[in-house]
Amino acid sequence: MTTPQHIAVLDDEPDITQLLAGYLQQQGFRVSQTHRGAELLSLMIDDAPALVLLDLGLPGEDGFSIARQLREHWRCGLIIVTGRGDAVDKIVGLEVGADDYVTKPFDLRELLARIKAVMRRLTPAEPAAVATGAPTAPPHEALTFDGWVLDLAARRLIDPAGQDVSLTAGEFDLLSAFAKHPGRVLSRDFLLEHTRGREAAPFDRTIDVQVGRLRKKLEVDAENPQRIKSVRGAGYLFVPTVKAA
Repeated sequence: MTTPQHIAVLDDEPDITQLLAGYLQQQGFRVSQTHRGAELLSLMIDDAPALVLLDLGLPGEDGFSIARQLREHWRCGLIIVTGRGDAVDKIVGLEVGADDYVTKPFDLRELLARIKAVMRRLTPAEPAAVATGAPTAPPHEALTFDGWVLDLAARRLIDPAGQDVSLTAGEFDLLSAFAKHPGRVLSRDFLLEHTRGREAAPFDRTIDVQVGRLRKKLEVDAENPQRIKSVRGAGYLFVPTVKAA
């Protein structure tokens, strides 16, 4: 029998956590309900979930700080589910490492689809998406560029010094898309579709935020990027030569 995937819900409103827990349990997930950041962090130590649904509007607590702690210490999926729909909050949420950002009120079926999309990206065996008409790198288990190693099977990035570099699920998928299409200009729509499974909405800055985070990890100078170049009006270009490891 397959072990149910574990999801933790952090929201200060019991009605919300109970609603989500009941629905997700019906969908075959194991769900833990938490109402304060300390409860969630304790759960992460004792019984770490594969994915966390995090509300930002917690009385007396900073939801962004909790998100940062999750990203610093655990590799799990993270979806912010909040009533704070301001564009700045969404950008900050993505910058601190959230894989997705959902505003309340939300449709349970849409939230489920987003959860499944993040879960798929966390699964090493997921087949990589291929861009129609664009040449791709060979389907090897690992790819190298400029001394870096991108292990597709283990979903790991190893720097030239041999150290693991922590990536969120979204960052890993974005870098994989770049590494599989080196030397090609990839549009934001293409990157969003192949990393998040959806088309870009007007003024959607998700990919720009993710690229900014990747540059901080890959570039010597993130303000003057040499590996991930911006192509004005077209998208992004991954410059390094990519080879099979």
